[in-house]
Amino acid sequence: MFASLFFIIRIFAAWTGVLMLAGLIWAGTFNVITGNDNAPGPVFALLALLVALSVVISTFSHLRRVSLVAGRLDHDTLSNRQHRRIEIPLEADEAFLLVESAVRELPRVEELESARDSLQVKAKLKRIDPYGNDRPSRYNVFNWFSTKRNQILATVTPGAGSCSISLLCEPEASTWSDLLKVDNGTNLENAEAIVRAIARRIGERRRQEKADTVQTVTEKELTVAKLNLLQAQVEPHFLYNTLASAQVLTRTDPARADLMLGHLIQYLRRSLPRAENAMSTLGEETERAEAYLEILKIRMGNRLNTQVEIPESLREVAMPSMMLQTLVENAIKHGLEPKPGGGTIWVIAREQEGRVAITVADDGQGFGSQTGGTGIGLKNLRERLHLTYGNHASFAIISNFPQGVAATLNLPMPAGVSRG
Repeated sequence: MFASLFFIIRIFAAWTGVLMLAGLIWAGTFNVITGNDNAPGPVFALLALLVALSVVISTFSHLRRVSLVAGRLDHDTLSNRQHRRIEIPLEADEAFLLVESAVRELPRVEELESARDSLQVKAKLKRIDPYGNDRPSRYNVFNWFSTKRNQILATVTPGAGSCSISLLCEPEASTWSDLLKVDNGTNLENAEAIVRAIARRIGERRRQEKADTVQTVTEKELTVAKLNLLQAQVEPHFLYNTLASAQVLTRTDPARADLMLGHLIQYLRRSLPRAENAMSTLGEETERAEAYLEILKIRMGNRLNTQVEIPESLREVAMPSMMLQTLVENAIKHGLEPKPGGGTIWVIAREQEGRVAITVADDGQGFGSQTGGTGIGLKNLRERLHLTYGNHASFAIISNFPQGVAATLNLPMPAGVSRG
């Protein structure tokens, strides 16, 4: 209430001074022209009355519109010049782009200058009658001298992980003009519009970040679940056949039965699922594969020979669990078991140009044989490889010379692994 009263008194006091000065000038000019000391009081009084009426209308119109826009009347809202300081949790470059976009999308922007190095945005906006007329009323005295445009200056000040925005919305006129002119709340409206735009964009950014976080967590959970599912797809018949063979050997050859069960225990110990981390090491995977092959040696006898060459320097290389086992099982099942007389399986690891090449080869029947394979094991292997490494790993399977198949995994060499 006091702010409104002070505003009205200030405007009327300023216009009273202007009218008094105008009256003196009018009287002096009239006397010089006519040589008559009697000034035309009634004419000037009529003009002064019209000006005063226009001042009253414009002043109360300004008060009413500011009240509707801001919901209150005080010194800050009634001012023609609006200043805002906004703190936002963004880096300076991102904040600058956000502010520039918010200012650019204001209605009636005629000029816009942005300086990214100095983090400043300047704009000029055409001011129109807020009540819908493109041209201000010609009968409004304020509009005879009114400012035709508003201007905006936004400055971004960088901080540590955040920044502040200094926003100034004002008429395109000197400060003294505020004593006589009102802007009908247009600069207040511009300032509030920019603040709303910034708040909306920050809100959208936060919602998108939350949605991305939820999506990332969900995708990670799905990936882990899929990896565990793929890991769980181990051939169960191997366990059944091994236990059946051990049961027979306990009656005929207890020593070999004990040896088989020992290898089975070692195999199962390395085959326990990893709920939190599907990664193993080349050393652990080699121990599982060797236990598996030792069991197969007892079952197949002289039909199976093995050669395992894994340098100690590469045994700490991380790799998905059961991946090496899949290649070994495929070599046995589709290469050596169906072949009369069996053959040899090689498990070799080498470092090549900063990568680890792990090869499982056999001299079995090769690609031309009909062994009843479905290809699910290799399909799962490729999926796990992609889920774990993306495009940083590869898998290749080719014919071995002079016969058989050679399958090779190419994995990235982790940092910190010593090179042999």
